[in-house]
Amino acid sequence: MDVMSDRQKEILALAQVAGRVEVDDMAARFAVSPQTIRKDLNEICALNLLHRVHGGAVMVAGVENLRYESRRLLAQDEKRNIGRAAAALVPDNSSLFINIGTTTEAVAHHLRNRSDLLVITNNMNVANILRPIDSIDVIVVGGLVRHSDGGLVGETAVDFINQFKVDYAIIGTSAIDADGTLMDFDLREVKAAQAIIANARRVILVTDRMKLERTAPVRVAHLSQIHTFVTDSLPHGGVRDICRDHGVRIVEADEI
Repeated sequence: MDVMSDRQKEILALAQVAGRVEVDDMAARFAVSPQTIRKDLNEICALNLLHRVHGGAVMVAGVENLRYESRRLLAQDEKRNIGRAAAALVPDNSSLFINIGTTTEAVAHHLRNRSDLLVITNNMNVANILRPIDSIDVIVVGGLVRHSDGGLVGETAVDFINQFKVDYAIIGTSAIDADGTLMDFDLREVKAAQAIIANARRVILVTDRMKLERTAPVRVAHLSQIHTFVTDSLPHGGVRDICRDHGVRIVEADEI
């Protein structure tokens, strides 16, 4: 299955809020048979977005990273809006890093109408998105190509990134801890992300609010190292307060 139906997207959204969905509840909500909901849940679970349990399905474990194709289908509308809002922050005649992630790829799609950009990326998908644009120069970071998502990682990638100093960095993350720590799964990817942050004059974090509910084992950075946080929406308290305390600008794409 390449895309989810509207009903499946809504089921997934309900599971993201409650942590679990029940077959009977969903059948009543959507006025369809339990068999139809079971088929929906099986297809969503096949994408590794939910985990099937007796009577329903639950969100996948927070410490488990999702396959790239599964992440592409998750929060598609939110990522599209975040990509548009983040791209609007990058002026023409700028240099920027774009790191690995499906949300950073959404930003790249919205940069295609820009002029005189220099984009340095360790994300081969971003390079392919921007490569056909004559007014954008793309430099691909050297390093080991990760089979799962086309990310370039490892010490070679870090050394390559450290040769540059750019105007902006567009970075994603797999999780945001309650104390404002940005977290990820692959230490090699984290090292590259840290080099990107260290070598950019302004850092723009792009991630949807679901990342506030996930966890990951490797520390990337802290929100205090970010200049602008672009998300779909951000609850009051918690991370919002951390951003305020450290002077991080919040851009909520749902409100634009």
